[in-house]
Amino acid sequence: MNILEEITQKTTDDLRRRMQKVSFRDLGSFRGYEKERISFKKALSGIDDISVIAEVKKASPSKGIIRPDFDHIDTALRYQDGGASAISVLTDEPFFKGSLNYLSEISEKVDLPLLRKDFIVDPYQVKEARAHGADAVLIIVAITEGAQLDELLHACNEFGLDALVECYDQDDFDRLNFDQVDILGVNNRDLKNFEVDVHRGIKILKQAPSEKILVSESGLSKPEDLKLLLDNEIHSALIGEFFMRQEDPGQAVKKLKSETLRLLENE
Repeated sequence: MNILEEITQKTTDDLRRRMQKVSFRDLGSFRGYEKERISFKKALSGIDDISVIAEVKKASPSKGIIRPDFDHIDTALRYQDGGASAISVLTDEPFFKGSLNYLSEISEKVDLPLLRKDFIVDPYQVKEARAHGADAVLIIVAITEGAQLDELLHACNEFGLDALVECYDQDDFDRLNFDQVDILGVNNRDLKNFEVDVHRGIKILKQAPSEKILVSESGLSKPEDLKLLLDNEIHSALIGEFFMRQEDPGQAVKKLKSETLRLLENE
């Protein structure tokens, strides 16, 4: 069993327990459920340079604790001040030390769209994301089977959330119905072996219809990385670990964007 399969199995087991504590119907009574949604799709559209989805991330399975002095609200506010277009919040607890509470509390403090980043396998988690203040959810194609992907995307529409649909490889991409997908992401990190290949991600993203929003995810840290994306007409990047390791994550967003712009101006 690889790490992705292990995480998915643990997610499914934990989800079963949560569903016994809070019913699908009861999620509609959560404070965050009625929050006015902020369009994640719109936040990534119409930007001349690069739109950064900055990630609130305490740990990862491969690197362990990334930020010992982790403060989710402070980090999110710094990201907002630093010019991020959206914020991704890890809610997986066993492997990434995330929490749905982080999502709820950040949603009450920032004015940027929030992505729930987790391993979504059931429509319950989509409604749960809305209940905790999310504006979008990550849907990982590789952990879905049969009609599961269609079911999850339908749930996103039903509950008014955008979906960042993530592929790992060509097989994932070939499964997509682009009538259902507005925002396509490719994870440059292979969760089976943790190797990063930005060029592999670019090759897959460039096959998408021209009107789709394209997001490069993982392994990005240099202005040269973002310039490479822009040169290939990819205008959004999801970055977590690099920012979380900096003394001021918000200033790191601002610096990376300005240095990318400088590279473009010097061409």
